[in-house]
Amino acid sequence: MTQDDKTRVTVEIYNKNYTIVGNEDTSHVRLVASQVDHKMREIHGSNQQLTTAELAVLTAVNTMNDYMKLKEDYAALMGSQNRKEEQ
Repeated sequence: MTQDDKTRVTVEIYNKNYTIVGNEDTSHVRLVASQVDHKMREIHGSNQQLTTAELAVLTAVNTMNDYMKLKEDYAALMGSQNRKEEQ
């Protein structure tokens, strides 16, 4: 896929516009951006003293934590399914 084939989407996250370039469709990019915006606002609601940079890092840490938990849950589920298939 060439640069010309990539999707360009401008989204707003935490009151700032970002242009996202990638292979995902527009609706997916907008959904991801919306979730990031929501998480940043949620964290800000708990601690309004955070700078935008601190808020961004905490959002990334929270998101990665959620991702890693999902990966672990998925691996456990697949292991359970494989054990059932072997029986």
